[in-house]
Amino acid sequence: MAGQFDPQNAQNLAEIEKQFAVKAVEHAQTYWNLLGKVNPRVLKLTKYDDEIYEHTMRAFPELAEPPHDKINQIDENWMKSPDGKTRWRQFIQEYEKKIQDHNFGSLIRTNARGEYGETNTIFVTRIQFYAIEIARNRLGLNDHAYEIAKEDVAAEKVKKEQEAAEAEKRKNGKNGRP
Repeated sequence: MAGQFDPQNAQNLAEIEKQFAVKAVEHAQTYWNLLGKVNPRVLKLTKYDDEIYEHTMRAFPELAEPPHDKINQIDENWMKSPDGKTRWRQFIQEYEKKIQDHNFGSLIRTNARGEYGETNTIFVTRIQFYAIEIARNRLGLNDHAYEIAKEDVAAEKVKKEQEAAEAEKRKNGKNGRP
């Protein structure tokens, strides 16, 4: 029988880390595609959006201050400072039994106006992602990202249509049809 699991002494297994990274990237891609299809001001990410939003604004009043620069441009150093870690840990614990995978890793854009990318992405917990993105959506800070994502979705659709047309041409060419 195996002993009790001690997370403080657990080793990082490269394959498990890769799987977590793949899931985080898939989540980010799904969210970006969703932003391209649904106006973020009406987008619901969980059934607890109202509660998460209100809690975020109470727990982090600096994020609620207009013009909302601190939520528009996330400061990773602020989030990971000793005070930030303590505050976020308390916030996260309230969703332990409510939000599935509340502490699972997610990628978030540091600047709400930009796309996901190497210089505009940090790793956070799922509930931190929800807290920040729900607030950004409600405050209209993802409106620009919505426009960019819509363009990406439209360009991807055109690309797929062109690829399908090319495949059809190749198929018809092999069958001797003009």
